[in-house]
Amino acid sequence: MSKNRHLHAALVAVLAIVLLGTAGGLPARAEAGPAPATRRSWTGTWEAAASGTVPALPGTSIRNVVHISAGGRAARVRITNRLGTAPLELGAVTVALQENGAPKSPNAVAGTMHTATFRGAASVTVPTGEDVVTDPVPLAVPSGANLLITVYTPTDAGPATYHRSALQTNFLAPTGDHATDDDGSAYTQTTGSWYYVTGVDVLGSRATGSVVTLGDSITDGSGSTSSANRRWPDRLAERLLTQPPNRRLGVLNAGIAGNRVLLEGTGPSALSRLDADVLSRAGVRAMIVMEGINDIKGNPNQTDPAAFEDAYREIVRRAHARGIRVIGATITPYGGNGGYTEARETVRQAVNDFVRTSGLFDALVDFDAVVRDPADPHRILPAYDNGDHLHFNDAGLKAMGDAVDLDHLRRTFANSYAHSAA
Repeated sequence: MSKNRHLHAALVAVLAIVLLGTAGGLPARAEAGPAPATRRSWTGTWEAAASGTVPALPGTSIRNVVHISAGGRAARVRITNRLGTAPLELGAVTVALQENGAPKSPNAVAGTMHTATFRGAASVTVPTGEDVVTDPVPLAVPSGANLLITVYTPTDAGPATYHRSALQTNFLAPTGDHATDDDGSAYTQTTGSWYYVTGVDVLGSRATGSVVTLGDSITDGSGSTSSANRRWPDRLAERLLTQPPNRRLGVLNAGIAGNRVLLEGTGPSALSRLDADVLSRAGVRAMIVMEGINDIKGNPNQTDPAAFEDAYREIVRRAHARGIRVIGATITPYGGNGGYTEARETVRQAVNDFVRTSGLFDALVDFDAVVRDPADPHRILPAYDNGDHLHFNDAGLKAMGDAVDLDHLRRTFANSYAHSAA
């Protein structure tokens, strides 16, 4: 990269900070806790939770396609080396709007390409086990838009932190630094995972905060149409965007396929990743918790409902301490799946009974009641089953997204201020 390019990037970053305030570039944890949102507040609009590592791609430009929920007049990006084993050198990071009407295109909309900086520098080294947040990027981002977030890694920094199941076509240019290319012709390879990018926030959003969906593969969208944004949190985001501005929320999807509440496995457990994936995110007002099926049916499987109850209490306690309200969700049926047994079904029913009746949660969404087959309540309604009797097709995920009561979510969000001030 030339000296002139470094100087230009630094000047852009300084101008952005002057225009947009000093919120950019702060550690993500500085955003925790629900202060009343204003047009000068950062709002979380997209998330991909770190689910594991894969071999690094040195000398490769990785163009991640991310579908945001709430829009704003500027953006910032969170890059993660959380699960890495060595410092991560970022040679370049850019942000642009994806070519209109082309969800599987690596091309950027002309004039929208911006180099992201880190305290004015166009490159940065991310310490092992940490995240970094870019300076504000002065790019107007429409609600529901697709962004191209390109990361160029010039060296081999060891295992790359990634989100495995993106259900989105992303692009690789294996021949060097093409981060600033509007034309995507250098991106000759594709991947179904997101590399390094773990969050996007927007400034000046009409939304009044964000809601995080903490879950496993069902929240991650397994079974849905790829590159179509048919996960149930995507449907929730669509519904929220139709609300008046004072009732809108950005939606952050913290689902990880294979994830568990109690045990480490596919990604850190829900308990161990709560700070990183929920509590530290920008503008969080509420969270929806739907997780536990992998603990019940996985190996080793968890057989004591009291262990789930204790875990849910811990999640709620820690969220409430930050003024974040918690919506509990029941675990959906899986009869007919290879992991089903009557003993495990008894555990699921006991956990769901706790979610429904304990009074622990600030509100409830009964996904089990929405998707089960009335003729056989241990199974998913056939019209919603993607075929493995565990995950859902697009219709089933839409039904789940439609089941979240927006009035409950509004009241939950409004109550967070009172709790935070207490």
